Amino acid sequence: MGTRDPRIDAVIARSADFAKPILTYLREAVHAGCPDVVETIKWGMPAFEHEGPMCQMAAFKAHCTFGFWKGKLVLEGDYKGEEAMGNFGRIESLKDLPPKKTLVAYVKKAAALNEAGVKVPRARKQPKPALATPPDLAAALKKNRKALETFEAFSPSHRREYIEWITEAKTDATREKRLATALEWLAEGKSRNWKYQRA
Repeated sequence: MGTRDPRIDAVIARSADFAKPILTYLREAVHAGCPDVVETIKWGMPAFEHEGPMCQMAAFKAHCTFGFWKGKLVLEGDYKGEEAMGNFGRIESLKDLPPKKTLVAYVKKAAALNEAGVKVPRARKQPKPALATPPDLAAALKKNRKALETFEAFSPSHRREYIEWITEAKTDATREKRLATALEWLAEGKSRNWKYQRA
């Protein structure tokens, strides 16, 4: 049997008057579609879990949102994720939501996807093109063999970190300071973000 979290009761109670019936409707649809759902609060919002995260809802000043973790798989053609934080766009009244029967069917589908262990396919990121080494960095590297060897041995992403850090400096003084620091770190074989790497 599922659980009801009193914190969600509190969220609904302190929500704006327009939001209370929307949040109640959504909550009841989730329980109808998945009687074993477990309620919780995640990222300050009411969330519903069943063999992993399933859906969440939130209320704001003028609208509510509701979304499935696997929204594109659950909703297919009805997905409106680009319009607001959730999958149904801005929900300002109950009229902005599908009928309860349809919503319950979506919840059942979301629960079934979690039970089956289906993962949402991630979009493959396109690699960024290599950046040209700025002339001042190239000239400084030519004068420091050890730094040059390290820089050339780095992957394109590690070289990019140094190039961006130096070229994003807002003043000449900052750029010169970063260039000197970069040469020192490179001569020591360090990547730009060496402080954050695990030993």
